[in-house]
Amino acid sequence: MTAAERQRYSRQILFAGIGEAGQEALLRSHAVVAGCGALGSFQAAALARAGVGRLTIIDRDYVEPSNLHRQWLFEEADAAEAMPKAAAAERRLRLINSSTEVRGVVADLTAENAAELLGGATAILDGTDNFETRYLLNDFAVSRGIPWIYGAAVGSYGITIPVVPGVTGCLRCVYPAPPEAPQPTCETAGVLNAAVSAVASLQVADALKILAGRRELVRARITTIDVWEGGIRQIDGPPRDAACPACGRREFPYLEETGRPPVRMCGRDAVQIRERQGPIDLVQLRARLEPLGEVRCSEFALRFAVRPYEMTVFPDGRAIIKGTSDPGVARSLYARYVG
Repeated sequence: MTAAERQRYSRQILFAGIGEAGQEALLRSHAVVAGCGALGSFQAAALARAGVGRLTIIDRDYVEPSNLHRQWLFEEADAAEAMPKAAAAERRLRLINSSTEVRGVVADLTAENAAELLGGATAILDGTDNFETRYLLNDFAVSRGIPWIYGAAVGSYGITIPVVPGVTGCLRCVYPAPPEAPQPTCETAGVLNAAVSAVASLQVADALKILAGRRELVRARITTIDVWEGGIRQIDGPPRDAACPACGRREFPYLEETGRPPVRMCGRDAVQIRERQGPIDLVQLRARLEPLGEVRCSEFALRFAVRPYEMTVFPDGRAIIKGTSDPGVARSLYARYVG
């Protein structure tokens, strides 16, 4: 540790749970934040300020005005430019801590890219918005022995569960299958930024234990919190289940899926779709679409408005179709305008 680092993190080093050895471990660590919305943006900022050596941020979405009340790294200019969240986060975090190696990845986390994006992580933090991706995180983390911290928040309520493979039960020990009934979302139930920051803080606290080399301090507990009604509840998580498909039988079906169906975006009247493989030349696409409607294009994404719909197309061929929750309509629009 340099003299400058020792001074910068002096108050953290004074905390007995971390100390100098823990800070040196943080400086060598690699944290991955999967999803950079409300939870993930708070997590990423806190970890960068704590001195994590490498920080990978993965997000498929772009900044909108409705994000700004709870997504901590973004500002009005990011929403006006429709900046991809991962790119905006990387830009901001480099200003917060120039010593942290930050990589913002504008991508949908899938079975195909999980090894590239998550491999080598010391810990993974969940900032995602759907169970499909969380089960993918769980399969990957359990298969590689990487600790990860599940979290979710909606309304005034939140929950977090740390998963330490080989020590605690995993997500599928708690939730063997995704919920069948429709779940509340930020769009249907709203969300308080205080609930988001509370859950993200609990996730970061467990992540710091892992990243600082104090994994044994992580408690196998399910924590729920309601910041409006008041009260925090903790119960012991289930032990590892020998019948669990993931940590018991070592079956990882979410890592074996090669295709990704259209995904309804949580809390949004929008569908994410990928109808082609390989990159798209956004400059050429812009030239084709300009006679047909309003087009805005940057190196990160192209936005095309054809009322009542709006398409955001990314260089990897992925698109978010806003204005519909029907995958069939989204596919039709993609085929018509992107090809």
